[in-house]
Amino acid sequence: MIDGTLIRTQRRTGKADRRNYSGKHHQHGLHFLALTDERGRLIWISAARPGRTHDNTAARQDHVLAHLRAAGLGALADLGFRGLDNDVLDPVIVTGFHASRTHKLTPGQKTANRVLAIGRAPVEHGFAHLKNWRILTKLRTDPARATHLLRALLVLTNLEINR
Repeated sequence: MIDGTLIRTQRRTGKADRRNYSGKHHQHGLHFLALTDERGRLIWISAARPGRTHDNTAARQDHVLAHLRAAGLGALADLGFRGLDNDVLDPVIVTGFHASRTHKLTPGQKTANRVLAIGRAPVEHGFAHLKNWRILTKLRTDPARATHLLRALLVLTNLEINR
């Protein structure tokens, strides 16, 4: 499973921090992508990006689709990854159906979205375990150091969960 999250940080001074502002969350922070297994254990975390980065953009920059295809793996994702994998015959990333004002979902599409949401629940638990570290609430560092810190916390989180 793949998902993106915003790790909220304290605002840094200066114009350089404006790109760390997420309009979706109305908070300053750093954006991370993560891959989890079916039980919600975090396997991989991407490098830190500014908070305004979209999930699709981060996945394209990390070449996630190519890496998954090369490994012969697939991933469940939320609607933030819609349009990333346009291969209809052999999709690597499976997303749900999107409704709009003019296009209502059929009962079958609603059921498919519900099943996908149930299958994706463990990825949210993986992020919750990672965000429990209090040091993340006081983070005011550059993205390179934040990446090293989160990858170290990933190892510690996996050690704590697997006890």
